Amino acid sequence: MGKLGAMGMFGAFGAMAVVMFLIMIAVDAVFLWFGAKFAKIEDATFGKAFIAALAAILGRLIPFIGGLIAFLWIIKTVFNTDWGKAVITWLFAIVIAIVIAIIMAVAVGISMMAFL
Repeated sequence: MGKLGAMGMFGAFGAMAVVMFLIMIAVDAVFLWFGAKFAKIEDATFGKAFIAALAAILGRLIPFIGGLIAFLWIIKTVFNTDWGKAVITWLFAIVIAIVIAIIMAVAVGISMMAFL
């Protein structure tokens, strides 16, 4: 295997960062989509959830309170719903993310115990 060089390493890390960014958006979109389905938002699609997740991630550059209001407004606008259902969607997305994180932590912990 040849030497990659500084520019090659920079390019590889840049490509990896782009892929991880897209994966992060897709995972956020899945949680938003499930949250929208749970809140019974009509015409909730994965594409709309992806757009909302992308806009929300970009909106996280705003301080937390402004970002939270912007995030809720994005959900409200993209899914064409009211503020209450937008809050329910946001909260349900957080709950799903926490539950899946706990399940993954337990699964990794159990698999790690196999090596002890």
